[in-house]
Amino acid sequence: MSIVRVGLIGLGEVSQLMHLPILADNRDLFEIAGVFDVSPSLTRHCAARYPGAKVYQTAEELVASADVDAVFILTPDQTHSHYLTMALKAGKHVFLEKPACLTIGEIDAAAPLAGASDRLLFVAYMRRYSPAFLRAKEMLPKTDDIRNVRVRDIICEGPFFIQQTRNIFYPNDLSAEFLAQSRAETTALLENVVGTNPPAGLSRAYQVLTGLSSHSLSAMRELIGRPKRVIAAHQKQNGESIVALFDYGNFTAIYEALIDNVARFDARIEILSDTRQMRIGYDTPYIRNLPTSLEVIESTGTDTQTTTYGPNYSDPFALELKAFHEHLTKGTKPKTTLADSREDLVLMSEIVERMKASA
Repeated sequence: MSIVRVGLIGLGEVSQLMHLPILADNRDLFEIAGVFDVSPSLTRHCAARYPGAKVYQTAEELVASADVDAVFILTPDQTHSHYLTMALKAGKHVFLEKPACLTIGEIDAAAPLAGASDRLLFVAYMRRYSPAFLRAKEMLPKTDDIRNVRVRDIICEGPFFIQQTRNIFYPNDLSAEFLAQSRAETTALLENVVGTNPPAGLSRAYQVLTGLSSHSLSAMRELIGRPKRVIAAHQKQNGESIVALFDYGNFTAIYEALIDNVARFDARIEILSDTRQMRIGYDTPYIRNLPTSLEVIESTGTDTQTTTYGPNYSDPFALELKAFHEHLTKGTKPKTTLADSREDLVLMSEIVERMKASA
């Protein structure tokens, strides 16, 4: 298939900001064949903005449709496993927003079904498809030469940027009962990881890890592998300030995250060897086509040179969608699989255990 017919489940911010407009920009690769959201008004709104997109009354109808080749699951995290199972049973290809699921148990429950299917399952980690990241991977020093790794996400969240750049439709037709049930389902899943009486802020910290931090931790794993152990981890500020130390044998990696209201987005990965420092930089994803860059500082005994690759204005969201299309049409396997995403949740669970120990 040269043009993939896409059905989207979940039409909130990420759909309206990224996936829908990028799919529309790439009509030679994708057709927006159908949309569904638990909010009827939101479903109608998105269908009206993208003529040709069929309104489906239920998710079951969308995944069962012969007019849909691939299902995009863009719903809140606690619902991912439900829709993933539904789409796989219907024999659809799946584009699944990160995190694949909130818990290891959910992934393990879906894994046999995914393994038995010949359908493509692609977990969306857009930072791992950016040109700066891919170039850095090509230029990595040998593991034995790495001396230190620093990873950080010091950010202001989306509303500040969205309000100044895009007109997002926020529905108000979901009942209080539905919203309460959704919160209860999320709490139950979080308790599988943090426990039933967790220290203050720990549940929120785990949500930050599975949300914001999953981009950086996943990218860290691809670049330098999984750490031997989590040395220590702490959370403060009701879970919105996180620090974790990772043991890689001959070097230590540090991850720090902070969510505040200073209007900037400081996301980076730095890899330091004896004579070279590499720095991958990302800006807020809430504004499309902001640049990514790679800065490399190299020194000899007598000279220092700084080389900047970029800025590159290719949208990582668009690049991962093109990668999805390429894997689908060529029958190849992506690097961002369900099993790959499981490794994130294992690492996050270890971080949570260290946070408990330090509480």
